[in-house]
Amino acid sequence: MTSNPQFGRETTATEVARVFGDGVRGKTVVVVGVSPQSLGESLSLALAAQSPSLLVLVSRTRAKMQTVAKKVQAAYPEVRLSLVPVDLSCLQSVRDGAAVIDRLVDHIDMLINNAGVMIQTHTLTPAGLELHFATNHIGPFLLTNLLMPKMLQAARASAARGGRPGSTRIVNVSSQGHEISPIRFGDVNFHKPSRDIPAEERPASIPGFMSFDPPPGQTYSPFVAYAQSKTANILISLYLNRHLDQSGVKAIATHPGSIWTDLSRNLDANYTRLVRKSGGFWKDIDQGSATTLVAALDPKLGDGDSDDVIYLRDCQVAEPAAHATDLKAARRLWRLSEEIVGQTFSLHEVSRL
Repeated sequence: MTSNPQFGRETTATEVARVFGDGVRGKTVVVVGVSPQSLGESLSLALAAQSPSLLVLVSRTRAKMQTVAKKVQAAYPEVRLSLVPVDLSCLQSVRDGAAVIDRLVDHIDMLINNAGVMIQTHTLTPAGLELHFATNHIGPFLLTNLLMPKMLQAARASAARGGRPGSTRIVNVSSQGHEISPIRFGDVNFHKPSRDIPAEERPASIPGFMSFDPPPGQTYSPFVAYAQSKTANILISLYLNRHLDQSGVKAIATHPGSIWTDLSRNLDANYTRLVRKSGGFWKDIDQGSATTLVAALDPKLGDGDSDDVIYLRDCQVAEPAAHATDLKAARRLWRLSEEIVGQTFSLHEVSRL
């Protein structure tokens, strides 16, 4: 169901961007989560090579964005860049950043939600949200919805020019780790012991590897917290597609693969060994960014017969875990997310839910 069945785990983002260069040239692209030696850096360089009209880089730390921007400008000096600091764990920072982006652009052709955290300690934001859920899901959820009018504008403009439907894209970078856990709707912040979690919301166990339940007397498991946030990325993509199916906007979640990036900087030696044990083929960051660019650029994924595609792995369509394709869970997560951010969002489209 993709245009290039020969693409696979060793394909690079540089190659994907070159193949689909016509889908980048002259476009306005927002890349969230840009820092040195990250997927965001790789995505920015691969996209810049194909002459977008404007590349908006978003990240928590301006200095890190500036380091990446210097690399992009050195290689592609003609590309226009804008840098917007946003701390996804802080709702006010997300609102402020969205307002800056809104003033910078009149439309957005691609929004790539690539930012994320992985930490060991049970950390809550000042608003009381578990940090993985806040940064990997709630922040991108709010940013996406605040920028949605600019994405709908891009889709309308594309349709007026006779462009392909579904060419305006939202890409949510998820992980195969989503398979570990559904959404813990009764305890997204990990305050309850495992015995108090409904069976359908408890994490998986992998025979011969490990149980993902926390140790006795504890309520927090970092792998489960991360997995819950990655399931959320897929469910939100599902919800968006069901509500935007007539708008020309397509949302897709991706598993980039096993890659050593700055994401794992907060893990100690024990957790690093567990992550290393869980990986198969280890990709470099250019390979790790490839699937995200297939999701953002492959025109075939916007065709009518690809309406139900919500997840890619190794540059091809894949099937996520059943708990990540549950329409009721998608709707429930959307409502919960609206409650958390204190704002409702009407997508003004016919719902199939």
